[in-house]
Amino acid sequence: MNYLSNKKGFLGIDNIFNINEKAIIIPFGLEKTVSYGGGTKNGPKEIIKASHQVELYDEELNCEPFRKIGIKTIKPFKISKDIKVALDQISKLNEKILSKNLFPLTLGGEHSITPGCIRPFAKKYKNICILHFDAHADLRNSYNNEKYSHASAIRRCLDNKNISLISFGIRNISKEEIPYLKKNSKRINIFWAKDKKKWDLKKFKNLIKKKNVYLTFDVDGLDSSLMPATGTPEPGGLFWDETLEIIKIAAKNSNFVGADINELAPINGFNSYNFLVAKLAYKILSYKFLL
Repeated sequence: MNYLSNKKGFLGIDNIFNINEKAIIIPFGLEKTVSYGGGTKNGPKEIIKASHQVELYDEELNCEPFRKIGIKTIKPFKISKDIKVALDQISKLNEKILSKNLFPLTLGGEHSITPGCIRPFAKKYKNICILHFDAHADLRNSYNNEKYSHASAIRRCLDNKNISLISFGIRNISKEEIPYLKKNSKRINIFWAKDKKKWDLKKFKNLIKKKNVYLTFDVDGLDSSLMPATGTPEPGGLFWDETLEIIKIAAKNSNFVGADINELAPINGFNSYNFLVAKLAYKILSYKFLL
């Protein structure tokens, strides 16, 4: 695997720093099936650029987490224009990373990356649970005649019978998705955005306890006032502190095995949105390895 230098990679750490890596950042700006706003292909490079401004010390954890983790960033590479081939690319890369017992965090790109990302995890683990943050259920069988659409991302993951799902922040679902949701109710749990004030996080803790968990985070899961830099921004979503609380519960009570963050569509001149996603990525890694 070809890596960027520490200075050019995630967090922009000085090259003098050297530690055996535990986490691998994969920039994968796939943009093939966006159906409203575009620009996700630029997400990874802007997240990495913004990460150079993230404070390395974490006041919550009382340390500089990167010193205890070791983070390397894959050098950007050409992504196939054929979506099935592109998903094979990310699948093979994650398989290679898993074979080295490392933790992959993929920066998308659109949400259609996730079925490719999770493929080697579904092979490696007897059972795996997806922790899914999103405004949309993404349970359509296809969208605009494309089975691998971003609107079908979670449905394609659930084609693997050993995968279960816990979703947070859903506030958009189509009529055609409801029958599938009902049919698979035993392995799908949704914490609807409309019920946010009544969420039972103790129930969530029990659902997640001792499971192998893959985290997929569509940034439109965040409220549109916090995150307008995405193709389909939606009001009524998650805010920063409550998002971190959910991730923290999962990190403490389950085995995080991998993650992706997707659907950032950078807006020129508004770097705060890129910075938010960079900070989120750092928090996910920090909770994974230090809690």
